[in-house]
Amino acid sequence: MRSASVERHTAETQIRLRLDLDGPVEGVIHTGLGFLDHLLLALQRHGRLGLAVEAQGDLEVDVHHLVEDVGIVLGMALRQVVGEGKGLERYGEATVPMDETLVQAVLDISGRPHLAFVPEELPIAGSAGGLNAYHLREFLRGLCNHAGLTLHLRLLAGREAHHVLEASFKALARALYQATRLTRDDLPSTKELL
Repeated sequence: MRSASVERHTAETQIRLRLDLDGPVEGVIHTGLGFLDHLLLALQRHGRLGLAVEAQGDLEVDVHHLVEDVGIVLGMALRQVVGEGKGLERYGEATVPMDETLVQAVLDISGRPHLAFVPEELPIAGSAGGLNAYHLREFLRGLCNHAGLTLHLRLLAGREAHHVLEASFKALARALYQATRLTRDDLPSTKELL
């Protein structure tokens, strides 16, 4: 079983997260921020993950710390679960529509963190449940930096924040599922190291 449990406690957030790549699609998600729970549930279902998240944050200040730190902790768990990467498919890609919105996620479990997502260039209107494109960027940045992912996220169509954020999480989930499948016996790298 490829699973990990990670806890992270700071002055701003307290997070417990369990990630299982091969177990049943289940787990309670409760962050105190309803729309973040909704997005993480989409990640759980579309990524076919065992994912449980219990989190608290200084929401009286802003949602930023909680959203970013959940991304960090998810990245830490993913890095543990993937380990050296032996047998991984490694690459994943998904394009997901949601009404007027179309989002593409392309990722590489490379060991080299890189995020290509620039919300300033995307015409995303407003926020959804207190979250906007900048919060999405911070979640993804934390995930990439701590999991060692290269991720390109592109908004191909759409403006409404709820649809853009949700389609982004669904595309990420489906690309992640593809990339984490065990499809070989060796390490997917000519360098023999991720």
